[in-house]
Amino acid sequence: MMKCPFCSYNESKVIDSRPADEGTSIRRRRECLSCGKRFTTYETVESLPMVVVKKDGSRQSFDKRKVLGGMIRACEKRPVPFAELEKIADEIEQDLQNSMDREISTEIIGERVMEKLRMVDQVAYVRFASVYRQFKDIDTFMAELNKLLSEK
Repeated sequence: MMKCPFCSYNESKVIDSRPADEGTSIRRRRECLSCGKRFTTYETVESLPMVVVKKDGSRQSFDKRKVLGGMIRACEKRPVPFAELEKIADEIEQDLQNSMDREISTEIIGERVMEKLRMVDQVAYVRFASVYRQFKDIDTFMAELNKLLSEK
């Protein structure tokens, strides 16, 4: 039931439906069953807010731009298209939304980013991992590199 914006009647019929916003919503043309005027509505999936639990226990709302920013820094001067990083950030956000957990630790987010970067660019992966995992010395750094080499 959708209230007519012209006469406030509670019933209308759908005349046309089509995907909008790259398939993330549906655009519907409706006709009021009382006054006959037409109007457009959009239907989208409700996204629930996600809270990120940081290492120090503090909480803040999830921001996909922060995920993207971290990947951009890791991919600096690397042959990774920006569109690929945007796609990864979208995938991570969607995975987190689908998990139905409203509180997500930075560890989970960091692991997902590393998982995706590892497949795209190994140098970017090591850069991100070195900051994320806070490599204490050259030995921890070398251990991660050796792990990568042994997987080849």
